[in-house]
Amino acid sequence: MAVYVNRSLNLKKISLIGFDMDYTLVRYDTNAFEALAHAYAAKLLVKDYGYPAAVGELAFDPQRAMVGLVIDTRNGNLLKLSRYGKVKTAFHGLTPLDFRLMQRIYQNVAIELSDPSFVPLDTLFAISTGVLYSQIVQLKAQGVELPDYADLANGVAEAVDQVHRDGSLKDAIKADFPRYVIQDPLVPRLLERYKDYGKKLMIITNSDYDYTKALMEYAMDPFWKSHKSWREVFDLVITFADKPRFFERPSRFLRIDPETGLMSNHEGSVASGLYQGGWFKPLQRDLGLEGREILYLGDHIYGDVVSIKKRCDWRTALVLDDLEREIASLEEAKELQADIDRLMERKEQIEAQINRMDMERYEGKPGDRASLDKLFEESDRINQDISDRLVEHRKHFNPYWGEVLRAGQEESRYAGQIDDYACIYMTKVADLYHYSPKNYFRPRRRLLPHERP
Repeated sequence: MAVYVNRSLNLKKISLIGFDMDYTLVRYDTNAFEALAHAYAAKLLVKDYGYPAAVGELAFDPQRAMVGLVIDTRNGNLLKLSRYGKVKTAFHGLTPLDFRLMQRIYQNVAIELSDPSFVPLDTLFAISTGVLYSQIVQLKAQGVELPDYADLANGVAEAVDQVHRDGSLKDAIKADFPRYVIQDPLVPRLLERYKDYGKKLMIITNSDYDYTKALMEYAMDPFWKSHKSWREVFDLVITFADKPRFFERPSRFLRIDPETGLMSNHEGSVASGLYQGGWFKPLQRDLGLEGREILYLGDHIYGDVVSIKKRCDWRTALVLDDLEREIASLEEAKELQADIDRLMERKEQIEAQINRMDMERYEGKPGDRASLDKLFEESDRINQDISDRLVEHRKHFNPYWGEVLRAGQEESRYAGQIDDYACIYMTKVADLYHYSPKNYFRPRRRLLPHERP
């Protein structure tokens, strides 16, 4: 797959390349991973939060949520927004909101995510949260006694977070790595190439050291050509980084003993070594690098991209696993899209003719009613043809939410964030293998509306 470019990025001038680990350096089988998180969190809600037994029996449906959606905790809805914050699709539980009800609730006003009532799902780790929340809201709509929508959102988020933090989920993953983790030999080969070209390499992950060690040994160590271990390859490893706080406020670095995993207070340079926690400012100071000399790749649009761009001006790359499937679907649907574009162009021509005839009538010129009627009839036929093709087009994408990066004709909120904050983006880290470590990524010149033919 290709690397897609929003802003110029010259790899020749990058001295340090940093990576998130989960869903970035290491890919997961998303359906298997999130189904496990969903099951563990649902059972925890029953056991520790007192939710009814029906919650623990819910089956994971990966189609019910996607990256970039937003939970409305005030109304119990799951939303898809355009890049301008307008609600384009909404579900209450598992039931779609019709257009009139959606307009009545949201009044076509831009949603402000600074409002704590709206919770974005900005990483593949959040898929289980979106699915579970929607299913529980559906149970509530069916009469099951449950907390209010805001408490439900907090409860689901806390349960999913707890199974990630308490070790139960990761213990299950470690016990069956082949089921959940996708090994990719191209990634170790890419990393060794970067080392040969003099790049420093870094991991900043929210996972703990024990899990990081086990996962990297499984995913990377069998495939090195010139090294024996992942620890030889990475100059700097920071675990339990607590992103995005790692980029937002001061915190102490703790040194980790790689043999025992024990931690100790650390004073001094953090330019190399193995640590827990910390803050980006002393890290960058000790590395002696300008922000523009550091490239960081991650999968979380806010924690790995937006927060970095806003606070430390590192170069950024987003790894968007869903994009691979979306590109394949776009290829399957391209002839339908061409038909829709052609019909829309003809519709615009007819509307221009109708409007011209209306202006002529306004100016007192004689009208041609028969010709006008024919134009209206053709317009109606085209509308139906477009509608039929849109139905067929949607069948190639998520049956509930459509495309990840589009909300109707507009870009989705998620696509807007990628455009605004990610210098480059790709489906997986291995996509970079096909580019030289000295490659100069240049965006294509974008046409403004007045520049288009």
